[in-house]
Amino acid sequence: MDPAPHPGWPARLAWGPVELHPLRREDAREWSRLRTENESWLLPWEPSTGLSWSERHTPAAYRAMRRAASRRARVGTSLPFAVRYEGRLAGQVTVDNVVRGALRSGSLGYWVDQAVAGRGAASLAVALVCDHAFGPVGLHRLQADIRPENRPSRRLVERLGFRQEGLFRDYLDIDGAWRDHLGYALLAGEAPGGVLARWRARTPR
Repeated sequence: MDPAPHPGWPARLAWGPVELHPLRREDAREWSRLRTENESWLLPWEPSTGLSWSERHTPAAYRAMRRAASRRARVGTSLPFAVRYEGRLAGQVTVDNVVRGALRSGSLGYWVDQAVAGRGAASLAVALVCDHAFGPVGLHRLQADIRPENRPSRRLVERLGFRQEGLFRDYLDIDGAWRDHLGYALLAGEAPGGVLARWRARTPR
């Protein structure tokens, strides 16, 4: 029998300096500031729209995004987490397009503030979400689609055990053009000890 329509949500996850929680109403201004400051860092990997970066990242835009994400979370098709690093907002990790039935899969996406890049925050956050998705949420497969040029993101998922499965040509409309993406996937059975444990084992002490 399949699990309930939305097991494992809402949830709070934490390890070391990283905490994940559902998107908060009160984070609108901080999210807007953070995204605005990170325009050059994030823009090459973001979906194309007809709006400017500043228009897309107002507090009102956050509130609209949060409402839409919360609706999907309530019906079990999304797991939208905010990422905090040492107590301050530092990014997001989302498992979207969650499908149940025989597939039991989801699409993984994430971003972090450039100021915390290189400290392991993104890897740790993604590892925590993977373990939650494979555990309480009951998923079997997570897929991450990444532009070939995005080497840091590719290295992140590879270190966590994701395997490259194929090349999707002109797959997504990103940063003003149709872009190729590499499809990476991780299966629940490929991380028997947990993705966080794998991350910890590979992190220098």
